[in-house]
Amino acid sequence: MTGRATTVAAARTLAAVATRRPACGSVHSWDLSTGVDGPGTRFVTFLSGCPLNCLYCQNPDTKKLRNGTRTSADDVLAEAGKYTAFIRASGGGATVSGGEPLLQPVFTGELLSRFKHELGLHTALDTSGFLGPRATDAMLADTDLVLLDIKSWDPALYRRLTGRPLQPTLDFARRLAALDQDVWVRFVLVPGLTDGEDNITGVARFAASLGNVSRIDVLPFHRLGAAKYEAIGERFALADTPSPTPEQVASARAVFAAEGLDAV
Repeated sequence: MTGRATTVAAARTLAAVATRRPACGSVHSWDLSTGVDGPGTRFVTFLSGCPLNCLYCQNPDTKKLRNGTRTSADDVLAEAGKYTAFIRASGGGATVSGGEPLLQPVFTGELLSRFKHELGLHTALDTSGFLGPRATDAMLADTDLVLLDIKSWDPALYRRLTGRPLQPTLDFARRLAALDQDVWVRFVLVPGLTDGEDNITGVARFAASLGNVSRIDVLPFHRLGAAKYEAIGERFALADTPSPTPEQVASARAVFAAEGLDAV
């Protein structure tokens, strides 16, 4: 290729990049949160669509892609940009959540990359791990923290809770460990379902075996999302299930702590 041809080809490439349409995705909402979606104050983008059907889901209105609004990454970055000074001062960052963000892997990857490289924010991915293969190595390189939901250690209970198999989540967890990716494991404590000692111990021992889990979030089940089920005309399967007592939560945290894990 001649010098002029090379120059023309380069110009065309630059023009294509400049005119490329930004990635778009189905976004349910965004919000600022503190303490539960990663360290510090977080700008959290909630994407729509989820392949799981969790009995205790608190956001049933995010389950379907059509429940969201088609939104460009530019629009999300513009909104996050309003809060970057405040977020940095708190030691926070940006989290992509859902729904299940890996149902929209291209959009999720672009958000994480741009949060990190354009806004200079700490990044977190909140996922069940069921669609772990959709998380490319490049996406994970742009992710400072993975919030991994391990909903049960018992495969039969996991399928009852979510309608899906447990193994993909375990496989993804092991991949993250091989990459030495920082992980916070999230475990929802549901009386009569996930609170069995063997179940909690199984999750704890697995998490401890990975070597890259820096924190366990024991999240008490609650029924605050019940009104959302009513609004969309669906039955909340756990409407009569009580929240765990403070003693039950403390007991679960103690099981994780006994395995050398920081449980909060």
